Amino acid sequence: QVQLVESGGGLVQAGGSLRLSCAASGRTFSTYSMGWFRQAPGKEREVVAAISWSGRSIKYADSVQGRFAISRDNAKSTMYLQMDSLKPEDTAVYYCSRDSSALIWRISDYSSHRSYNYWGRGTQVTVSS
Repeated sequence: QVQLVESGGGLVQAGGSLRLSCAASGRTFSTYSMGWFRQAPGKEREVVAAISWSGRSIKYADSVQGRFAISRDNAKSTMYLQMDSLKPEDTAVYYCSRDSSALIWRISDYSSHRSYNYWGRGTQVTVSS
């Protein structure tokens, strides 16, 4: 069974930075594409960024392009999300997720939560104005 554990959330002022981590259990981390999603109160869960199993392919939501950076360290079975220039509208619970299929990079449906079958419990990010 795969477990994903997020950390690094917290309270930060607008314009500040946070770095989220997602630690994965198991030995297959390096063969699965991963994603970061977020969900604000009263809103649907939305993709923030996704990264292929090799790390060579990356996608960002338009709302975070140029401010956030996704990365992974397969040797440590850990994925990261560096968040800079944070805005109040970035306030949400952030979740990491693992693709449902190995060695797949979803060019179009990386943004669908249905493409992922393992999820962490989330970490709260609050950005004050």
